[in-house]
Amino acid sequence: MNTHYIQHVPFEGLGCIAEYFKSHSHALSATHIYRGEALPELETIDWLVIMGGPMGVHDEISHSWLRDEKRYVESAIVAGKRVLGICLGAQIVADVMGAQVSHSEHREIGWFPIVRSDDLDDTILAPVIPAEINAFHWHSDTFDIPSGAYPVASSEACKNQGFIADDRVVAFQFHLEASPELAEHLVENLAGDLDGSPYVQDATKILADASRYQHINDVMLATLDAMAGTADVTR
Repeated sequence: MNTHYIQHVPFEGLGCIAEYFKSHSHALSATHIYRGEALPELETIDWLVIMGGPMGVHDEISHSWLRDEKRYVESAIVAGKRVLGICLGAQIVADVMGAQVSHSEHREIGWFPIVRSDDLDDTILAPVIPAEINAFHWHSDTFDIPSGAYPVASSEACKNQGFIADDRVVAFQFHLEASPELAEHLVENLAGDLDGSPYVQDATKILADASRYQHINDVMLATLDAMAGTADVTR
């Protein structure tokens, strides 16, 4: 299977997702879109992963590549590909599926619990997402749930933490793929986001306990297993 991912900044990569695809014999390729790299022909890929980044989906003036990326993501969804969006990637998926993406009432950064939605019961994520999980977050925006999609979870700071559509399009506002290294890179590069607001932890608290990542990574890998068992490969 050919899997392709889009990366928006140098310091926010695949995390635990990379090892999953390599260990499952996927041909893994990337577009570092901030470098001006081209997106591949859609017929050459089976699975598209869209990563996070500090920009917003509406920042097309300062990041002109967003226009092409959004058209590409929309085309991938229409073509029946497996699509996974994380943080900014989730917001892009929501946007191209016709949902509103806007600034959240609360910035959410650090470790906060999310509560699973009962709407997942008839989806492939039903046995995957726990009733509650302490997830890693780094976002200031939020999205509505697209028409026909099912919400994944909510938190105190953010009602819509993700959605799933057609058992092949998954969007997570939170970061189950995160590693200690990824968290350190975010703290280093986005320190200005740590503004002391109610749902923003300081760097010390964010980085305090490296044991927390294994649990969220396990859920991320189970999500990938669930997605891998669904959707027709179009090639």
